[in-house]
Amino acid sequence: MGNFKEVFVLVWDNAAWHVSKRVRGWVERHNRRVRRSKTGCRIRVCRLPVKGPWLNPIEPKWVHGKRAIVEPDRRLTADEVRQRACDYYGCKPHPLLAKPAT
Repeated sequence: MGNFKEVFVLVWDNAAWHVSKRVRGWVERHNRRVRRSKTGCRIRVCRLPVKGPWLNPIEPKWVHGKRAIVEPDRRLTADEVRQRACDYYGCKPHPLLAKPAT
């Protein structure tokens, strides 16, 4: 294959789970493993600017939806958030994905 390198480019916003130490550490470990073994696909994370809603058209819609469903006095359960989001956006809840066995 010569100098050809395969890279998976991942464009992410700054959501907490995208910038968490756990996720960043996993990506770094994965890339080290790929470099050492010379097999697999490296991951290149490209972050969107913090204040760049024009780059991610869903952001303004999410901000309005978030303001409509939250309660300032208490944390909502996951089921409450799911139901309120579906009510706000006028969609039906889909079955949840099964959690993979660890």
